[in-house]
Amino acid sequence: MECVITNMESFHTYRYRLETFTESRSTAWAEEPFTGQLMDAFTQPAPAPWDVQVQPPPMFQDNKTTVKVPYTSSVKPCPPCAGMGSHPCKDCSGTGMSVCRSCNGSGCPQGSQCLQCNGSGRKRYSHKNCPQISLFRRIPYMEFLLSVCSCTQCGGSGSKECKKCRGKRQLLVYINLTVKWTNNLEDYVQEQSSGLQVEKLKKVSGKELFRDAQFLVYPVMGFPVPAVGQAAERMIRDHQSRLSRTGRILQQCQTIELVPITKVSYKWKEGFYTFFVYGTENKVKAEDYPATCCCCTVI
Repeated sequence: MECVITNMESFHTYRYRLETFTESRSTAWAEEPFTGQLMDAFTQPAPAPWDVQVQPPPMFQDNKTTVKVPYTSSVKPCPPCAGMGSHPCKDCSGTGMSVCRSCNGSGCPQGSQCLQCNGSGRKRYSHKNCPQISLFRRIPYMEFLLSVCSCTQCGGSGSKECKKCRGKRQLLVYINLTVKWTNNLEDYVQEQSSGLQVEKLKKVSGKELFRDAQFLVYPVMGFPVPAVGQAAERMIRDHQSRLSRTGRILQQCQTIELVPITKVSYKWKEGFYTFFVYGTENKVKAEDYPATCCCCTVI
């Protein structure tokens, strides 16, 4: 059974698009382990955030970068470890020894002093005196692996490297500048009576009729469709007022496109249906398509 196209209607519409490319800057203190980096704080006044030279990306492309502000770097002792580079191991309380297996760390099993740890509750075991490890002595390679049973967390040293300074004892403190570029895009699509959702038209291309790119654009004047000109004036005023409060406008670009829409009516198996072909990509929208495949003949 063939499907027969009974009618095709054109509902071409206009899409106005405004892009405003902005740059915003923010600062925050940062720190990292000191390994001999340059210290330049107080050698001269640090520049203000907008005085730091940063190369922008290509226009209308989102991007983000972080820059160390010049003349803000200094060194201070690491606060978490008090400049020691390490902390006492919490698992062994800084002793480097494991819990005594004879008394389970109590030091006084059954009211008497433990002879294995002399009442301390901790002991550095070797394969010769560990009651649990002696079971593995029959395996040759376990003699080497279990030669020392120290604290498993610190390896028997009694201390652990400071995670903040990574054992360097000092921190380099400086101000980080975060620069963010954002392409703020807004569309206006002229109302049309085809029945196709406006959101679909925002995702396709059209034939470009007008393009204007400069630092600050001006509203479109004399366009034959008043609604498009009114939308352009409203959007430009809003972008320039709102976005200039949170950053700097680097450039604006406005375009007007003619987006083609064709509504196709057809008959198949005594039923009547419609689908849409839209955009220069010829996208198809057919919510009530009756079958996965059928052949069409234009009449």
